[in-house]
Amino acid sequence: MLIGLPKEIKNHEYRVGLTPASVRELTSHGHQVLVQTGAGAAIGLTDEQYTAAGATLAADAKTVFAKADMIVKVKEPQPQECAMLRPGQILYTYLHLAPDPEQTAALIKSGAICIAYETITGPGGGLPLLAPMSEVAGRMAVHAGASHLEKSKGGMGVLLGGVPGVPAAHVAILGAGVVGTHALQMAVGMGARVTVLDKNVDRLRQLDLVFGNRISTVYSNAQSVEDAVLDADLVVGGVLIPGAAAPKLVTRSMISRMKKGAVIVDVAIDQGGCFETSHATTHADPTYVVDGVVHYCVANMPGAVARTSTFALNNATIAHAVALADKGWKQALKDNAHLKNGLNVANGQVTYEAVARDLGYAYVSADSLLA
Repeated sequence: MLIGLPKEIKNHEYRVGLTPASVRELTSHGHQVLVQTGAGAAIGLTDEQYTAAGATLAADAKTVFAKADMIVKVKEPQPQECAMLRPGQILYTYLHLAPDPEQTAALIKSGAICIAYETITGPGGGLPLLAPMSEVAGRMAVHAGASHLEKSKGGMGVLLGGVPGVPAAHVAILGAGVVGTHALQMAVGMGARVTVLDKNVDRLRQLDLVFGNRISTVYSNAQSVEDAVLDADLVVGGVLIPGAAAPKLVTRSMISRMKKGAVIVDVAIDQGGCFETSHATTHADPTYVVDGVVHYCVANMPGAVARTSTFALNNATIAHAVALADKGWKQALKDNAHLKNGLNVANGQVTYEAVARDLGYAYVSADSLLA
């Protein structure tokens, strides 16, 4: 199979879908890899490293898309990339379709086979291709929040960990999954007072055993969310319903009653966000203010630490990339039910139930296409 690696074009996105080591893994299986010139240059992965791993270079993305049987990316294809996809071509990347009707329509129109990292499951029931970026984003969320609590960046001028004689800031974390766990590790490490909310009492019990009285664990309901948000200096939103739009846990009314200069970091923004006032921002212009509350809603947070993120992501994605290349998409999905859960759009049809429900499309099961 000929695998194509284009350079990412989303705002301030420097990650790359394949490292030279991943290219070597594919070429060692007898596949060809076509890499756009400069695809990994921003994070120190040179064209020479790619050619040494067995890749061939292409001058532009148009050539990569035109020749490749499978496109491997990091972020969802931008409109000009969607227009270059063709029927039967495999697209293997993050998609986050539920809050993005325009991209969904474009992928349906393309006829491509679109496999989303974020809905591929693992043997333990988790989301192993989403997890490494959630780990990065959870840790970054606290860094970003602490930075924007500074007065010069619109915040109330509070140091997250306080100092002797001055209380630490209160960090409220919505969701105790991968994002929430890594956010609370950072917040605790920086000396903040931390409250984590979740509906999974077993998960809260696990965190309580690990962190003890350094954190407060609270069962999540409308009242507890409101209480935590109104008391918090920093709120991190890390809720996820796989493949579906994120629930709006924090209303506009709650935002209006928060402390002036408080900060929210919406890590769920890729799935539409869990704050009613959230809309996606970029690394170039990361924040905006609603009712005196600073909103940080960057949709590709791990892109800011692109080298770390690229290697962490490739560790998780390469095995499935090899399987798709070795077997073709139909056989690979037949052989692996977890990979099959990644199929979101194929042959002009929506094959992920939550996406179909949220965007009003007819749902067609992956099994019906594999029969």
